[in-house]
Amino acid sequence: MPERQPIVIDTNILFSALLRSESHFTRTILGSGETFFICESAIVELFKHKERIVQISRLTETEVIRLFYILLRHVTIAKEDLIDPAIRHKAYELCLGIDEADTPHVALALHLNGLLWTGDKTLRQGLEKQGFDRFFDHTHASR
Repeated sequence: MPERQPIVIDTNILFSALLRSESHFTRTILGSGETFFICESAIVELFKHKERIVQISRLTETEVIRLFYILLRHVTIAKEDLIDPAIRHKAYELCLGIDEADTPHVALALHLNGLLWTGDKTLRQGLEKQGFDRFFDHTHASR
């Protein structure tokens, strides 16, 4: 049986998982058996948009916080400072002109020799044009 690769979840996937507790994103994170990682910056980004998440999800703030807590128990939070500066620079170059804010996610995927789970089509297409093809396909989560 092939070894499973670590999967780096970008912020938009976490955002989507928080919008509905019964979403495919949430079910995949909670029940696929995969090993998921997030960057510290993803937590900061979600915190900045907490009110918007509550509004769009139509969940109470308490329900969103509870769901976030449950999701966080199923991921490993990676310290971005521990990623080699050369890898961070390579990730920045890959994201340059696409969305530099996604650099930490790409850097973590490179650092872990893992896959990136993103719902950002512009990011994915831009990275593919640069030769990065390490993406997680959540529709085949039970690899």
